[in-house]
Amino acid sequence: MRLGGTERPGFSPLLGEKRKGVFKCRGCGNDLFSSAEKFESGTGWPSFAAALPGVEESPGFFSFLSGIELRCARCGSHLGHVFEDGKIFKSPRAQETGRRHCIDGSALAFYPEGGSAPVRGDGQASSIELDAAKAVFYNK
Repeated sequence: MRLGGTERPGFSPLLGEKRKGVFKCRGCGNDLFSSAEKFESGTGWPSFAAALPGVEESPGFFSFLSGIELRCARCGSHLGHVFEDGKIFKSPRAQETGRRHCIDGSALAFYPEGGSAPVRGDGQASSIELDAAKAVFYNK
């Protein structure tokens, strides 16, 4: 997350996540995406039509080729990239915003509405407690 790498497509268990809730930064617990903005892009990474204020855009020299880099506004973790191709997808919300936030699932933890156990985007079951402890630290 801190080094800006990308996971292989189709790897994250969050691809099929359809419950209501919030996708948070696995590094610090910052709210990043609402489940209401998630849509199926067919790219192999979780995709969202819009981000919450906890996501920061970091345009670079080659942004027109690889999209604008997205980072957590609180801890700086690399999240993925945003592309201006939302209108080509079937999602009404993506068509409305014209954007596709293509996110590395490994940078996320999904917290379902109603208090069910969170789901890590990297498929690991252990150390979610460590992630929560980091979130408490960063929220001070």
